[in-house]
Amino acid sequence: MKKATARDWIAGARLRTLPLAIAPVAVGTAVAYILGDNGEFHWRRALLCLIVALSIQIAVNYANDYSDGVRGTDKHRVGPSRLTGSGAAKPRTVLTVALAFFGIAAVAGLVLAIGTGYYWLIAVGAVCIVAAWFYTGGKRPYGYNALGEVFVFVFFGLVATAGTTFVQAGTVSVEAWAGGTALGFFACAVLIVNNLRDIEQDRIAGKRTLSVLIGARASRILFGIFMILPFVILVGFTLLYFNTAYGFVALMLALPAVIIVSTAKTPPEFILALKLASLASLVYGIVLALAIAL
Repeated sequence: MKKATARDWIAGARLRTLPLAIAPVAVGTAVAYILGDNGEFHWRRALLCLIVALSIQIAVNYANDYSDGVRGTDKHRVGPSRLTGSGAAKPRTVLTVALAFFGIAAVAGLVLAIGTGYYWLIAVGAVCIVAAWFYTGGKRPYGYNALGEVFVFVFFGLVATAGTTFVQAGTVSVEAWAGGTALGFFACAVLIVNNLRDIEQDRIAGKRTLSVLIGARASRILFGIFMILPFVILVGFTLLYFNTAYGFVALMLALPAVIIVSTAKTPPEFILALKLASLASLVYGIVLALAIAL
């Protein structure tokens, strides 16, 4: 087996999932902007929030690569090859990289806590990192027991969005919670389509994801629901901020993803749907943020 190249390591970071980290920070920052005094924009805090979100997302991806690899879950993998599972990189090296990104997130979070004076945020950050690790790590990873969607909804939806708003404005409004809920649904959709692609292999490996538990047909339906719910929430936003209606442009990415997943049978089809769902989240989040702030 050839040694992992720089391209392999970049692929291991799973860049296609990073929009799920960017969108909540954008929406949370926009809400904080309208809540702040005299429309003040705390760009340093926003940047630190982005560093935390991106670092945790990348850390989770490498941590999953490591944990699934050492458990043998990726032995029958049909999706893109993993660093650990393919043998391209030593497990300890992948683990070290994952811990390094967790460390970056921790440092950025610590700076935020000190800068804002909200030292209890350190505990929140610790919970986020621990939850990220035990998604597939530890003796009883909850990602192996159909709880992955709960994790991504809470941490990559609600916590990321509302947390970003709070550290910049000192308070959280209904807009932050609603935006976080919408983006949490997108994150769930991305995880569902990822697990739907690997459903047979996960079943063989004993990984009880939600898709394994409810089956392929129900997973396809649930994916569609998760992709449509953000736009139901967007209808509510338009009552307060008319320009948020531009967010419906994300349907141009969301609907094709739903159609593809409804009939997909091959890994490339599921991967395409995953990319579309992730991009839909980014477009939705950026447009929503701009509409709220401007």
